[in-house]
Amino acid sequence: MPDAAPSPSFGTVELQGGDARVVLIPALGGKIAELWLGARQWLWKNPQLPFRLPDAKASYVLSADSGGWDECFPTVGACTLPSLVRGAGGRELPDHGELWSQQPALTLTTGDDGHRAHLIWTGECLPYRFERTVLVTPRGTVRCDYAATNRGELRMPFVWSAHPLLPLTGATRLVLPDGARVRVWAELGVDLGGVGAEHRWPRLRSGGQLLDVSAPAGARKQPYACKLFVDLPRGVQSLSVIEGGAMLTATFDAADVTHLGLWINHGGWNPLPRTSVLPWRKPAPYHNLGFEPAIGAPDTLSDALGAWESAQWLEPGETRRWTITWSGGIAPPMEPAR
Repeated sequence: MPDAAPSPSFGTVELQGGDARVVLIPALGGKIAELWLGARQWLWKNPQLPFRLPDAKASYVLSADSGGWDECFPTVGACTLPSLVRGAGGRELPDHGELWSQQPALTLTTGDDGHRAHLIWTGECLPYRFERTVLVTPRGTVRCDYAATNRGELRMPFVWSAHPLLPLTGATRLVLPDGARVRVWAELGVDLGGVGAEHRWPRLRSGGQLLDVSAPAGARKQPYACKLFVDLPRGVQSLSVIEGGAMLTATFDAADVTHLGLWINHGGWNPLPRTSVLPWRKPAPYHNLGFEPAIGAPDTLSDALGAWESAQWLEPGETRRWTITWSGGIAPPMEPAR
């Protein structure tokens, strides 16, 4: 990969309400570049990979993993569709899906309920329309309404994941349903039992130890990275990230949004190669957290159709809708260690 050029300037759209502010970049796949809630900017930005115009033929992690928040549909990981998908068996789907490499159609409106951006993407590998409406309300919340429509004549499978990346620090804490099933999708620098290994939140078995990943940076001194999927109990869920005294909460119905993907990168993964300027110096480790409400698991649609049995299907002409509301606030006092 060539040395990074200075980041070009892209047009942005800002939505504001109360103490909330969202900054979108339509030209970069509708990326949310900044998410301000509770007077805090929550999203991580990659200091080693500046924003650049997307190229569907380029590697996402080498060209577009610049931070912020992308949407992943109809897959998260690159894969080949199996033959059971009529009319699309053998078709290749790109890493992080198709949406990040398009410029969606954009409509802006303002009403009594707040400032709204409606974005529409059109499928290329599969026949779908994907919509996301971001509403910043006067009371300072951010509501994301989603719709996925099958525009074809055959059933269409999918998985979806929001892909907001947050900084991972020693103060980061995760508040998720205690005892929920956790399955491993990837592990680097740590042994969690391999792909598909099952644990219960928040303690993961690693050899003869238990790692409490509710404090991801403190779970292990050595660098590590892992991708986990949490199966969410039915009902309305409020899942939170605590950073110091601030708290970010995602609220949604787990009947619609079935999983939470967690990418924990405590200095354990950086795909960028050495540059020609300083070939002896490795790129600095990433320290980030993917806090990813998801429909289906794991990352690849092919595996969700296979062993994980969690892919969703859209009938011809069917539209599936779901909503996630993001809010910020003051974190409650931490309970003393037992």
